[in-house]
Amino acid sequence: MVLQNSFLSFSSLHQLQRVLPQSIPFADTIKHRAATRPLCASATAALKMVKAIRVHQHGGPEVLKWEDVEIGDPEDGEIKVKNKAIGLNFIDVYFRKGVYKVSAVPYTPGAEAAGVVTAVGPRVSGRKVGDLVAYLGNPMGAYTEEQILPAEKVVPLPTSIDPTVAASVMVKGMTAQYLLRRCFKVEPGHTVLIHAAAGGTGSLLCQWAKALGATVIGTVSTKEKAAQAKDDGCHHVIIYKEEDFVTRVNEITSGKGVEVVYDSVGKDIFEGSLASLKLRGCMVSFGQSSGTPDPVPLSAIAVKSLFLTRPTLKHYAVTWDELLETAGEVFANVASGVLKVRVNHTYPLSQAAKAHADLEGRRTSGSVVLLPDGFNVAPVHSMIHEGCKFLASCKLLFNNLSVHFCPPPI
Repeated sequence: MVLQNSFLSFSSLHQLQRVLPQSIPFADTIKHRAATRPLCASATAALKMVKAIRVHQHGGPEVLKWEDVEIGDPEDGEIKVKNKAIGLNFIDVYFRKGVYKVSAVPYTPGAEAAGVVTAVGPRVSGRKVGDLVAYLGNPMGAYTEEQILPAEKVVPLPTSIDPTVAASVMVKGMTAQYLLRRCFKVEPGHTVLIHAAAGGTGSLLCQWAKALGATVIGTVSTKEKAAQAKDDGCHHVIIYKEEDFVTRVNEITSGKGVEVVYDSVGKDIFEGSLASLKLRGCMVSFGQSSGTPDPVPLSAIAVKSLFLTRPTLKHYAVTWDELLETAGEVFANVASGVLKVRVNHTYPLSQAAKAHADLEGRRTSGSVVLLPDGFNVAPVHSMIHEGCKFLASCKLLFNNLSVHFCPPPI
C-alpha cells in the first residue's frame, strides 16, 4: 500500500546522513565520560549556572528538586545544547523510583529533548552553533536548561518538525518504529492489541499500525481516552474498567486471538494479554506502569507456542546507521502527516514533580512536554497538524491579502 511504501522512501534519512559525521573519534571514551561526570565539562572550563531538576534519593515525585547546577564547555566530540523542549516518559518514573538503576545519585533525569547548539567542542564535524537538534538516550540528563552531549548521540532536526513535537516523539516515536517494524513486523491483515492506546506511545502505535494495514484493538481507562484512541485509528476500543478485555478480544477475533500484543502496562494485564494471543502469537512487553509482571513459567507460553520478548529501545538503536534510520523514518512520517503527535500537556520544567504525579495518576493523555521556565510558548492542547489545517482554512477568508500563514515560531 502507498502509506507502507512511503515509510521507506523518504529524504529525511539522506539529509541526516549528509549532515552528520559517519564516525566521531574517541566515541567510547566520550560516552563513558559523559555518563559519569557532572554537568560541568572540566575544572578549568568557564563555568556558568543553569537550572535543572536533580534527584538526590529515590522516591515519589517530591524528590524532583529544582536547583542551580554548573555547566562548562564541551570537550572533544561534544556539543552544548540549550533545550527548547524536554520529553517526559514513563521510564523517567522508573529511574526516579529506583526500578531502573542509575550510575550515581544525585542525577538529572530525562532522556529526550530538542534544542539549539550553543557551543561545539574540538574534533566535531557537521555541527555548528545555531543548529536545531534532537536527542534521546544516554547520557541521561535532559531535565535542564542547557546540557553537554556526545555529538554522536544527537541528530539534526528537520525544519518541518517543531521542537516541542520533536521532544515528545524521539523516544515514543522511535519506540513505535522498532516495535512495529522490527521487533514484530506488522503487516496488512494482522490484528494487533495495543494497551494504553491513548498514551503517548500508544497513540503513535495505533496510528502507525493502522497505516500498515492492521486491524487495531486498543484498551483505555475512560470514555474520553476511548474517543482519542478511535480518532487515532483504533478499529475497536475496549474500556477495560467496564468490560473484560480478554472476553472482548475473543469476540472481535471470533475466538482466534491476535497476532501480537503491545503491552506497556505490565502486571495488571499480563496474564490476560497472553490469553488474548492466537497460536504462535507474540507478546511484546515494553513497559510496566502497573508494576513488574510475575515470573512466567515456560508452560504458560508452551500452551500456544507463544513468543515472549521484553525489548528496549537502546538495543534497536545500537549503531550509528540504526539511529539515523529510526529517527529518519519517524521524522518523515510526522512531516507527511502519517503520525499526528498529540502534545496534550505542557508543564514548566520547574514543575516536573507535578507532571510526574499527573502521569502516574493517569491524568494525562498523549504526550507530555516540559518547557524551560520563561520559555514563551502557549500550552499545546491540540495536534500540530490540526492547527496547520485551521490556519490554512483561515487563509481562505483573506485570499485577497498577501499574507503567509504559518504556526508561531517556538
